[in-house]
This record gives sequence, C-alpha cells and structure tokens, in this order.
Amino acid sequence: MNEIELKDKQYIWHPFTQMKDWIEKPQTVIAEANGIKLIDTEGNEYYDGVSSLWVNIHGHRKQEINQAIIDQLNKVAHSTMLGLTNIPASELAEQLVNIAPDGLSKVFYSDDGSTAVEVALKMAFQYWQFKGKPNKQKFIALDQAYHGDTVGTVSVGGIDLFHRIFKPLLFSPIHIPSPSCYHCKIADDCASCGMACLEPLEKALAEHHDEIAGLIIEPLVQAAAGMLMSPPGYLKKVRELTQKYNVLLIADEVATGFGRTGKMFACEHENVSPDFMTISKGITAGYMPLAATLTTDEIYNAFLGEHTDKRTFYHGHSYTGNQLACAAALANLKVFRDEQVLEGLEAKIALIGAKLAEINLLSHVGEARQRGMIVGIELMKDKSTKTPFAWSDAVGAKVCLHARKYGLFIRPVGDVIVFMPPLSSSLDELADMLSIIHRAIKEVTELADGSADYPDTAAISV
Repeated sequence: MNEIELKDKQYIWHPFTQMKDWIEKPQTVIAEANGIKLIDTEGNEYYDGVSSLWVNIHGHRKQEINQAIIDQLNKVAHSTMLGLTNIPASELAEQLVNIAPDGLSKVFYSDDGSTAVEVALKMAFQYWQFKGKPNKQKFIALDQAYHGDTVGTVSVGGIDLFHRIFKPLLFSPIHIPSPSCYHCKIADDCASCGMACLEPLEKALAEHHDEIAGLIIEPLVQAAAGMLMSPPGYLKKVRELTQKYNVLLIADEVATGFGRTGKMFACEHENVSPDFMTISKGITAGYMPLAATLTTDEIYNAFLGEHTDKRTFYHGHSYTGNQLACAAALANLKVFRDEQVLEGLEAKIALIGAKLAEINLLSHVGEARQRGMIVGIELMKDKSTKTPFAWSDAVGAKVCLHARKYGLFIRPVGDVIVFMPPLSSSLDELADMLSIIHRAIKEVTELADGSADYPDTAAISV
C-alpha cells in the first residue's frame, strides 16, 4: 500500500461507499490522465468508461481547455457576483441561451447538479406566490427519479435505497410511476401500451393542479435509476399536459446534457421547451464545478419590483459565476463548435448499438439499453423471468472490477453496468471498451452464476 492510499484511508470519507470495505481492500490511486485514459500510481492505464462520473466530454488534458483556464488565471480566478459581474460569466450566459431550447432566456449560476435543481424548485415555488396562487406548493416527481443529494433534491427523488433514511427531513411530492418500458407494470409491450404510463400523471394533474407548482423530470433517461429509458413521445406528452394544467416543467438535464443523447440537450429530441432546465456535469467538460438553471422571461419578470416589494430571489452561492469555471465552459463549447462534436456522434452511436446487440445475447443480460452515448446493461440471474441476482452477490460490482483487469474503469448502479464514455472516444476505442465489457460480463456471470468470490473485489456501493 503506497503513502497516498494510506492517507486516503486515514482521512477521507468517500461518497456512496461503504468505508469498511474500502479500508479493507486495495484501491486504485489515479496519478494522471491523458485523452480518455486514467493512469494510476503504478503506471497502469484504464479507459475512463464513465467519463469520471459522466462529466468528461473531450478527454483529459484537452489543450484548448487547459489554455483557457491558464489565460483566465492570469486575469482573475474569482470575484463575487453579489454586486459585481464578470466577463466569462456574462459571455457564457449568452452562449447557453443561444444553444438552449426556445424560450429559456435567463441563467442563474450555482455549483453542481443538486444546487441547480434546488434553484429551480425554489424559483418555481416562489413564482406562484408572486402570481397570486399561494396554494401551488407541491411538486410531481417520478418513481426512481434522482435529482441530487441536498434535502430539496432528495425530496423529489424516488430511489428508496438512497432516500428512505432521510424521509423525516423531506417535503412530500406526488409520485407517479416511471415510464421505463422494460420495467413497465402497465402493459406487456410497447404496442399495447398506448402511452398508458401517462394516465397516472393526467389523473394527478386533473385532481391537484391547483396545488401543484411544478413537475420535475429527467428527460429521456433516468440515469441513477439504472439508465431507464422513456418511450418515444413521453416527454412531449408530459410537456403538453403541464401546459394544459398550468404547471411548470423542470427538465433536469444534468446527466443528459452536452451531447450525451446525441443532441446538445435531450429535450431537443422531442422539441420540448421546459420552464426550467438544469445543467451541470458536462458544462465544463469535466474540468471545474459549475451549474446553471435556465428559465424564461415569464419566470424572471415575476421577481421584478421595487426594493421595498421584497420580490428578490434570496438564494446564492459563494462561487456563483466563478471565472475559472466559466472560462472552461466557454472553451468546452468552442470545442463542440470547432470539432463538430455533435455531428460526429452518429457513427459512434451506431457502433455502440451494434456491440450492445451482441452483449444482449449473453445469458445473464436482461436488457442492454442505449440512448445516444448513454448505456445501461442490466444483469439478471434469469433473463427469461427477469429474476435478479441476490443483492449480496454484488454481481454488478464484480463485473466492473473484473473489467478493470483488462484496462477499463466502469461503475455499476446495483446490477446495471453503466457505460458513458467521453464523446471524444474513437470508434476503435469504443469497440475495445465494449469488448472488455462483453468479456467481463461473460466471465463473471457464467462462473458459478456470478457468485464466485473475486479477491480484487473492492467497495463499489452503487
């Protein structure tokens, strides 16, 4: 065990990690990175198959972004936006509005995905108070939703494992079923569904719209739930229903934004313009913490008034509009334009689909799901009956650790293998990573049905 690993185990508490396991097992210490590879202290290289938790877009040590941060450091690293403004924050806001769905014209900066969602929830709540509808205080959220780990975002979450312990702290939304086709409990197949998954939503809106401030949704993909995919047209119908019943729509694009679905934002696939859109993760291409909540002139104007009216949005963060982060984000968007990143995704998405078709044939793969560059591979003990592996077997974690032996870093969500590579990955690199995943699944799940004890199994909680 090297010195850094010893210090880590003595002082650091890791997120979503059972620390007892972590301390007892050997861990990988990353020393540097290059392109889409992570390099540990022993010189071993690993494909970054989850984009360092879905944030990295153009690979590590991207020269254009490195230089933008260096240039900004030579000017100013940070100054507050309380009573001041700055150049990169203003320029970035303009560019975000230009690429966002129509109608989103104002930008509120914060630090990460959770804070971006908190901002949207509080703005939506306060908006209705100013509009003379004080009873509109509730929110609609989806089962299996994940919107962050702060108290407000946990309140609109729906993953029992993460959230149930905090229930006494939370406000209670109206939960509706997840629209995921594979886990649909309404219809046997998509052809017979007829979008029946919308019925609980319309019922809730019809009965309670006078009490409902907003509906929050992860458009197209419920990521932390295991990459659950919405049926085509679902998002558009949700938008139509929220408009019909005068309820605000919050689109949480933290995981799906910045090219992950094949377009800049997932809402674009169904021409949806929400009332709020929250973005983070890929906004700086994985370089700096930054988030933004975009909203409309209608929302913004409701907060305007005289000082004595007290219509101000009383919310902020110390590092709101941080210059270094905004400079990185501007460089990120420039790379998107200069390298025509979105235009180059079609062939990559097709290759992933072809490789997933092969993975889907494995005996313990229940479903290999894809939306653009987002993949979830659900492992099953018996795919014909959709019987899961025992939680105690930790088969998803074993597959991910097995893949590390072959030079790929990935993480599971339970027994769903998540694959979300940097958009800059080449066709050959994508094929190699997916071949490693195929091999790791086959070797782990077909060896005593995944119950074998792997000596390198470390702590991967989710």
